[in-house]
Amino acid sequence: MRTLKLLLILPLALSGFLMAGCETTPESEPTYEEAANDLLRFTNYLAIDTLMGRIAKPASASNQPSALAGAALIVATVANVDALERSSTLGRVISEHIASRLTQNGHGVVELKVRNGIYMKNNEGEFLLTRQIKEVAAAHNAQGVIVGFYAQSARFVQVTLKLIDPESGLVLSAYDYTLPLDKQIRSMLRR
Repeated sequence: MRTLKLLLILPLALSGFLMAGCETTPESEPTYEEAANDLLRFTNYLAIDTLMGRIAKPASASNQPSALAGAALIVATVANVDALERSSTLGRVISEHIASRLTQNGHGVVELKVRNGIYMKNNEGEFLLTRQIKEVAAAHNAQGVIVGFYAQSARFVQVTLKLIDPESGLVLSAYDYTLPLDKQIRSMLRR
């Protein structure tokens, strides 16, 4: 009789134990250490460092790499490649990381948020239309404009950055990189 009770109770106890193991536990809060080691920021820093290190042979003497060292630059908001007049939190964060890193590396960066005459779409960012690049750069004495685009796929976000000569419209440097479409990136792509 006792063995029969054990045989009946044991499966119930075992299933309860297994069910407890399947319960979802709340995600732990991020730590300051994790925030300090944020890979998104470091990936964006590496991207702009690489972009600036790849400046192509200039079309004119005024855009030689030595002339761009410390030069004022404009950073446009990184846009959605499928809707160039739209961005997201991700696109704006990438642009801010780029501007920060350029400043850290000794470049003057024109802050478009405090300037007039730039196409600013509410909750989107600062966009430079092709026809505006030359006049905006001249108005702010900028020697280069950095534009970027991103595209979301099933598992990744593809990002392209370009350094453009505002006078000629030529691309002086370009760099492509990929971000994982993880929980953090996904949350920044939501509208």
